[in-house]
Amino acid sequence: MISAETIEKIFAALNKNIELQKGTKISIVVCGGTALFALDLVSRTTRDVDVLGLVDEKKGEISYLRKFPDWFLKSADTVARDFNLPDDWINLGPAEQIKSGLPEGLFKRLKKKKYGKFLDVYFISRIDQIFFKLYASLDRGGYHVDDLWELDPDERELFNACRWVLTQDVSAGFKSILISFLTKFKYNGIAEKL
Repeated sequence: MISAETIEKIFAALNKNIELQKGTKISIVVCGGTALFALDLVSRTTRDVDVLGLVDEKKGEISYLRKFPDWFLKSADTVARDFNLPDDWINLGPAEQIKSGLPEGLFKRLKKKKYGKFLDVYFISRIDQIFFKLYASLDRGGYHVDDLWELDPDERELFNACRWVLTQDVSAGFKSILISFLTKFKYNGIAEKL
C-alpha cells in the first residue's frame, strides 16, 4: 500500500529511475487518494497513484496523456519491484476526465512538489477533490463517499460541486441520482436549488 509515509520515497525513486532510463523531465497531475494524503487532507492509504494528465506550464493547462512514455513505464516498473507495488501502481485511469471537462480554475489551484530534476508532481486541491469525489460517489460509491465527507465541504462548496457534476452527465436520470444522494445525506436545500 502507498501512504503519506512512503509516497515521498516512491516519487524520489521514480525521479531517480527516470534519470537512469535517460528520460526527460515530466510534470504529472495527481488526483485521488494519493493527493488526499499528500496534501494532508485525508488520512488513509491507497494502492495506486491516479494521474490526470501532464502539466504544460507555458500554456497554463493540463494536457491529455493517452499513454506514458516507454522510459516512464520502465522507471515505474523498477519502482514497483523495489517497493512491492502492483504493476499499475501509477496509472492514467482518470485521464479521460480532461476530455469531459475539469472544474473551472483547477489548474490555478494545483499544488506543486518537486521530487528531483526529472519529476514534478502537481496535486489537485481540496475543492477539486470535493468535485471529483462527489462525481465518483454518484458513479461508483464506496470509499469515495467517505472521502467526500472527510473533506467536510460546506454547503456552497457542495452546491458548486453539484453544478459541476451535472455538466458531466446531463441526463435526467443522473440528476435524479444526485438529488437522491443529497436527500439521503440531508442536503435537501441544495437538492431543491438544482
